Amino acid sequence: MIGTAWMANITDELIKRLSGEFPSLRRSLDVYYGDAARDAAMDRVYARFIRPGALAFDIGSHVGDRIGSFRRLGARVVALEPQPDCAQVIRDIYAADADVTLEEAACGATPGRLRMRVNSANPTVTTASSDFVAAAEGAPGWQGQVWDREIEVPSTTLDALIATHGLPGFVKIDVEGFEDAVLAGLSAQLPALSFEFTTIGRDVAYRCLDRLAVLGPYRFDIALGESQELTFGEGHDVDAAWMAAHLRSLAHEANSGDVYATLPR
Repeated sequence: MIGTAWMANITDELIKRLSGEFPSLRRSLDVYYGDAARDAAMDRVYARFIRPGALAFDIGSHVGDRIGSFRRLGARVVALEPQPDCAQVIRDIYAADADVTLEEAACGATPGRLRMRVNSANPTVTTASSDFVAAAEGAPGWQGQVWDREIEVPSTTLDALIATHGLPGFVKIDVEGFEDAVLAGLSAQLPALSFEFTTIGRDVAYRCLDRLAVLGPYRFDIALGESQELTFGEGHDVDAAWMAAHLRSLAHEANSGDVYATLPR
């Protein structure tokens, strides 16, 4: 563990203040901060992939709870978050931590600009993927989700981030159906990474697996939802074909989760 001076900044009072300033983020702040058991479970998962002193990228940081986990594990963090309110929350929470670098940008296949479809009532599912929005329409479990406005944001690539900050030991990608575009902007082998999948967008996950299979002999595991529990466990990870078959077998109600990929050492 690293020094805890930065952690002292994350107080109940700060989270309460931010919830008042950014009411659309109140639920996220309530869920993602202040739950010690959840934090411990998350740290146990990421400790398999992140070593003290390593560099980690958090692509799609939302309100930054993964930043906190990576920092508790002693990693330096480069965080990407394109939504202005979320980016401001991250600045406020991690203002005292010099080992957190925030870029207010999206990530995709090429650098430039992207149009984001914003869900004002539930910003955690804001997305750059129109296919994701279309897939959610009428899908069980997604009723009532409305993407009511658009914003244009700067976009970078994983290759560009690596050129600027160095090769990370771990990359977390959670960008609501745009994960395949993020991996399309990667040409380097990463030691480990994760990408979110949803059962309304399994084709995105299959394309992610295909891209990683091109980049290297990755092995895979999966955690459903926010369980923070890997399905196969250490020593029982699977190849890309097996993971694709596993994703196909999941019931729609599984909804979402994270696929973890590692290169054999």
